[in-house]
Amino acid sequence: MDKMMIIRTIVLVVALINQSLVLAGFSPLPFDDTQVENGVTMVFTVVASLWAYWKDNDVTRKAREAKTKPKETE
Repeated sequence: MDKMMIIRTIVLVVALINQSLVLAGFSPLPFDDTQVENGVTMVFTVVASLWAYWKDNDVTRKAREAKTKPKETE
């Protein structure tokens, strides 16, 4: 079996169980709205920071070598 297919199926089952509990009036996740908002904001900030760092800097060896090589003209 495909490893990613199993992971996707597990995530889907957990999401369905969570949604069912919410609809039944239970709060399965022990977080309030403020904590969720702070968590989402933190994840967004970290992802945006890493993306900006990766795009603006030549992180990989291949990228650094490509930058130092003179461009060939046809």
